[in-house]
Amino acid sequence: MPRSTSASASRATRNDVARLAGVSPAVVSYVVNGTKKVSPDTEARVRDAIEKLGYRPNPSARALRLGSTEMLGMVVPTSINPYFAQLAHEVELAAARRGYLLLTSSSDGSIESERRHLEHLTTRLVDGIFLCSNVFEPDLRGLEHSNIPVVLLNHSAGVPARNSIGVDLVQGARLAVEHLAGHGYEEIGLAIGRTSGDEEDGREIGWRETLEELGLEPGPIARGAFSPDGGYEAMRRLLQRGRVPRALFVSSDQMGRGVLKAAHEAGVRVPEDLAIVSFDGSVDAAYSWPTLTSVAQPLTEMAAAAVEALLDHTGDPVHRIMPPHLVVGASCGC
Repeated sequence: MPRSTSASASRATRNDVARLAGVSPAVVSYVVNGTKKVSPDTEARVRDAIEKLGYRPNPSARALRLGSTEMLGMVVPTSINPYFAQLAHEVELAAARRGYLLLTSSSDGSIESERRHLEHLTTRLVDGIFLCSNVFEPDLRGLEHSNIPVVLLNHSAGVPARNSIGVDLVQGARLAVEHLAGHGYEEIGLAIGRTSGDEEDGREIGWRETLEELGLEPGPIARGAFSPDGGYEAMRRLLQRGRVPRALFVSSDQMGRGVLKAAHEAGVRVPEDLAIVSFDGSVDAAYSWPTLTSVAQPLTEMAAAAVEALLDHTGDPVHRIMPPHLVVGASCGC
């Protein structure tokens, strides 16, 4: 009675393939791993034998042979935020160009969950980890003995002991405030996401410093989560206080969506009554109504730099801060 495909696949070995193809086991490895050229006829026989037997290389044996799992790990705060989804996609593409797969997991905004995901990735023996942490100074003591390199991604605060890649949040706020001031708006408020620690967000620093340089008084501040709900509640608080400014810098596109919803419900027209510039440059900005003018982060460049730092960097840790750029929509009054 012939073997089932699943049974064949579970038992087929490299030696089985070699016998069926009439070659040595080493030649099978050459074909499977692409490590050495063989004749087209030989390769065709090996691939035909692989298909007939349902052979699948043993990933553990391959990793042991190569000294690499050819996998990288990534932990993000949330997978439903389009910004982090786009960033993970760019990292996946950059890693694939180097021959690596990417395993992505979400900590759901929890420090404890972030720690568990890091531990899980180390047990998978990934060749490196990208961490988009929930805090400015993540606790990485559990990785000290793993010898697995870590790059802090989406990280604007310098951490000398680790390679890190981030965007210039202060400069991003400057672009937003200067653009709004350029429209003649003299009262510019801030809707800012809450940080996990006591550190002041660079976007708030840049907002305040730029207003001071322009000789403008800071407008009202409302805080909330970095989410549509957080933006919605921040805008509701401004409305309840009767302190809706003429213009508002919003610290993320996700919050910007919530601000727009609360404004629409209250009959506040954007941009006629309230001009908005948000931050991130995600698809949220392009598909909001009106479209959000947004300070965009260079995700493709950040991802490429992170992969390079993880796979190629030697020597002292580096901290790269990249410049953002303004993407003009309709929410600012342009």
